[in-house]
Amino acid sequence: MVKEVFKVRGKIATFAMLRWTIPAVAVLLVGIGLPVSAQTSVPDSDKAVLAARVLQLEQTLAGVQAQLDAIKSSLNGSASPASGQQAAASSTPQHGAPASAPGLTTPSVKAVDPEAVAGLTRGETLPTDINKTHRFFERKPGKDLTFYTHAGELTTYGNLDVSFDVMTKGIRDLRDGNGLPPVGNGGWLPDLSTNLSYVGIRGTQATGLKGLDFVYQLETQIDISSTSGTAESNSSESNQVKGGLTSRNSYIGLGSPRFGAIVFGKTDAPYKQSTARLNPFFAMIGDYQVIMGNTGGDNRVEFGTRLDHSIWYTSKRLDGLEVNMLFSPGQNRSSTSDNIAAGESDCTGIDIPGSGGSLPYACNDGAFSDAVSASVSYTKEPLYLVAAYERHMKVNRQSDLTGLYASVPPSYYAASVADEDAAKLGAQYTFAGKTTVSAIYEMMHRYVPDFLEFQNERQRSGSWLSLTQVISAEDSISMGWGRAYRTPGDPGQHNTSLELPPLGSPGDATGGRGKDNSANLYTVAYRHRLAGGLTAYFDWAATFNGPYAHYDLGAGGRGVTADCHDASDATGGESSDPHCWAGGHLKGVSAGLDKRF
Repeated sequence: MVKEVFKVRGKIATFAMLRWTIPAVAVLLVGIGLPVSAQTSVPDSDKAVLAARVLQLEQTLAGVQAQLDAIKSSLNGSASPASGQQAAASSTPQHGAPASAPGLTTPSVKAVDPEAVAGLTRGETLPTDINKTHRFFERKPGKDLTFYTHAGELTTYGNLDVSFDVMTKGIRDLRDGNGLPPVGNGGWLPDLSTNLSYVGIRGTQATGLKGLDFVYQLETQIDISSTSGTAESNSSESNQVKGGLTSRNSYIGLGSPRFGAIVFGKTDAPYKQSTARLNPFFAMIGDYQVIMGNTGGDNRVEFGTRLDHSIWYTSKRLDGLEVNMLFSPGQNRSSTSDNIAAGESDCTGIDIPGSGGSLPYACNDGAFSDAVSASVSYTKEPLYLVAAYERHMKVNRQSDLTGLYASVPPSYYAASVADEDAAKLGAQYTFAGKTTVSAIYEMMHRYVPDFLEFQNERQRSGSWLSLTQVISAEDSISMGWGRAYRTPGDPGQHNTSLELPPLGSPGDATGGRGKDNSANLYTVAYRHRLAGGLTAYFDWAATFNGPYAHYDLGAGGRGVTADCHDASDATGGESSDPHCWAGGHLKGVSAGLDKRF
């Protein structure tokens, strides 16, 4: 043993001598060791090559010296593990990953082989205490843009999606009760649309309690092809700044690998998220939210929403089972939900009071109070099964009646504040031939008395069926069909308010019971992967509405949609009188570029 120690120490002395001798000799040769005539005869390119080799040699010797110092330290045994770890953390780290393995850069500590450290980060070997030290904000190996923080990690992520679309509302040939056509261009119109683009950060931080971490996420919408600001159209008006910081899913909370996570903030509800993987047309004009979760048409998607001021729990996946539960307190002092929720800028679930010409000036076009949402899923690839439920309490739709009556019967007005809920079952299976089939059946219900069923367009069933076929490593094609079935009644639109409502007076008008307000969505998309996370896509979609239906294209958050409204009014406030035309046959084609990171 003594002989081995002396051999190692002899090697240390030899390398130490070489470390200082070789650079010194090289400097002398380059600088002062050659005659002036010899120096002038050496080309500049040769000097540069020699200088580079000297620098490379110095770096190599520095690495060898670091390893020898560590060996020497271990032989002396004078430092405790704690002090050794502190010294390693305070020393200047060296990037140790080889050039042949890009992205696996990680600081090496003394006495640890650089490639071994890269392996530790990948989890290939069990790290010791000294190997757990990482520089603050050091890039973590892997595809994600993740960085080490003190006792935690932070990941930056995002989605950038812009498309060129050409869509038609398909209402050009329609006429109202006076024989007049829609105002403006109801036909084909080109546009550039930013589609659910966002950036965000999410991370974890150790709390010091065993197995319990602080978790957080901050996410905001990015408007690429338009200017951020408050949203307004000729049928809606909002105070929300979509491009404002943390305008999307953001939260803080506590998480445990053993028990799951409980967090506070705002998020897409579990009901919405539970079937997101069954939607191969996310953010396209043929997004399944044109039909699914959409109780009345238009682009609002009542049961595909983000719920603010929420608390929710996500369980650990156990034998394929996972549970998600959310509660959002209404924060509304009004017993009819017609106030803006405390701390918010818009009515819950809709826009500002009076948006779209709703009267009187209040949150009465679908605003609600408390909300609950839950899902239970089973995953055992290639099979995925899910059941989900969501309920909105005290949904105020009194403006539906003020649009039908000059003077609304008081009992009708009071009964137009009622709960609404939705339930669905979903399944997905991928076959050996890389064919993925997805299906959903959904039921939505509004709990109003029978005397209000004549105008109840919020209660119906819906279905979704899609197929995706992988063609090659870079290409796939998807096809989808969504169907909205008839509702008990219909309030009537600009061209379909033709009947006298119950207890009505001359001049009052509604759509009435038993009308055909069903609709079908058909869509086909082709994707081609250009590079990691970068995809080009092409989408064709069409919505064929029944005579009383007004479902659209692009619902669910796209920058540009095609809906039922003509160009009758440029404002979206209380004074506007937007004309929604039922029975349109909407069509569109779209080509886009999507980058995810």
